[in-house]
Order: sequence, then structure tokens, then C-alpha cells
Amino acid sequence: MTDTNLLLLQAAATVIRRAGSLNLTLDAVAREAGVSKGGLLYHFPNKEALVAGLIGHELDCGERLLGEFYERDEVTPGRWARAYTALTLNGDPSQDVSAGLMAAVALNPELLEPVRERYRQWDAEAEADGLEPGLGTLLRLAMDGLWLADLLNLAPPGAQGRQTLAELVRRLSGGAGSGAGQGQMPALETA
Repeated sequence: MTDTNLLLLQAAATVIRRAGSLNLTLDAVAREAGVSKGGLLYHFPNKEALVAGLIGHELDCGERLLGEFYERDEVTPGRWARAYTALTLNGDPSQDVSAGLMAAVALNPELLEPVRERYRQWDAEAEADGLEPGLGTLLRLAMDGLWLADLLNLAPPGAQGRQTLAELVRRLSGGAGSGAGQGQMPALETA
């Protein structure tokens, strides 16, 4: 991805967060990015291409962070569930895929197909995580619910509650009696 593309995607996300996805216009994004509308159109020929680019970029960043959390945890089973939990607990819904998702829902729900595909992959990984059948999916869905609670401010848990959730996922995914260093959650940065 070029620096210009990244600048334009960040500008689009800023416009969505500040004014809402219904107010996402190419003029507003160009203004936010400090480029001409023609310069924006050179990189993204229409609003759908811009939103698709935003979703793709946000999904790729999430996948990269998920991989980093996964690599830090050497214990199986449950390694993927703990990495997904760490991704969710360390995420900032005001700075993640939410901007692209909201714009896609408002503009063209078909733009969500890459998100649906990524979630199908994640669900397969959750179920292949070495846990009892259904537990990986249950933990993924719990984290998706937390993400939505954070995004919409639906009574999200505070720092202590988030730590409690992380510990619960560790116990469920790594075994309640696991020894030191086994089944540990990757480092969490709770506010």
C-alpha cells in the first residue's frame, strides 16, 4: 500500500468517525486528506472502491495483529482463542474496522463479503484450535460481543472486567490447572 493510499484511507475513516458513514463523500475525504478530488479519484475511482479499500486495510491490520498475538503464545490448545481475545481486548473500536463496516452497511452491504469471508476463516481456526467442539466458536462470539459493546457503548466492562474476561478465556482455553507459562494470554494493555 502506498503512503498516499494510506493517507486517503485514514482520512476516510476520520470522516466516518466524525460525521457518520452517511456523510462520507469523496469531497469530504479529499478535504480531510489535503488532496484534490482528482488526486483521490486517481487512487480510488469511486466511494465504493474507497470503502472496499478501507475494509481491506483494516482487516489486514487486524489479521497482522492477530498473528503477532498468536506467535507470542506457544501453548496449544486454545492458542488462537487467546490471540483473538488479546486482539479484542487490546483493540480500540474507534480506530478499527468499525469505520469501514459502518460505511459498507450504509453504502452497499455487498462490500461486507470480504469481512464475512474473513470471519468464516476465523471460525474455522477457532474450531481447529484443539478445544472441545464449539468452545472456540463460543469464545470468538463472546469477543465479538465485547467488540460490539465497546463500539456502541453498550455497558462495556471497565479495566478490571476486561482482565477478568482475559483470565476466564485463559482458563477455558488453556486449562484451569495449567502451570506457569502455559496457556498464558499475550500481554494485554488495558486502560
